[in-house]
Amino acid sequence: MKKSLVILLLMLVWNFVFACQCPLTKLDKNEIAKYEIVFKGSIKSIKLNKSKSEAIFSISELYKGIIAQEFKILFNDEDQCKLDLRVGEQWIIYTNYYQVDNAKLDFCSRSRKYIKNVKEDFYAETTGISFDDERRYLQTNLGLHKVLKNDLNKVENRNVLPNTNQLIIYLVLSIIGVVFFYYILNQLFKKYS
Repeated sequence: MKKSLVILLLMLVWNFVFACQCPLTKLDKNEIAKYEIVFKGSIKSIKLNKSKSEAIFSISELYKGIIAQEFKILFNDEDQCKLDLRVGEQWIIYTNYYQVDNAKLDFCSRSRKYIKNVKEDFYAETTGISFDDERRYLQTNLGLHKVLKNDLNKVENRNVLPNTNQLIIYLVLSIIGVVFFYYILNQLFKKYS
């Protein structure tokens, strides 16, 4: 009994200690090919909503993908292995599309934030490349792409009901269209009967 309890305790400690460990990757074309979107941007706003949290990034340099100037990244704020995001921080984000107009942040992606003091940049220590060197590598190998203009009428206005005047106009035009269609069909049936 004691032996199984010790083994169970060791397994829990092992999972807790190594839960947020990701394999080290080298920045090369094979690594970049894993991601559909790569950009440099700053966090404009964050909405925390447990597992459905989101961060809006303002894109300054787009290296890969087709995205708007302001791009939404979804993340799980309850996850013990999460990237610590704060408004105003600059990041290089590597991600894949989650839905048409947003992506999901993965803890084990190459995503990294800009840290002014190079001596405190733990990303540079673990990956072996500084933020600026990584940015230059992406610019050289992927180039800079144009971001899409923000479409204010994208999804938000899909379910807006017409006002009373518009509704009357739509109704009258629909009735005229049905009467015209009925008239044409009636003429065709008389002609071929």
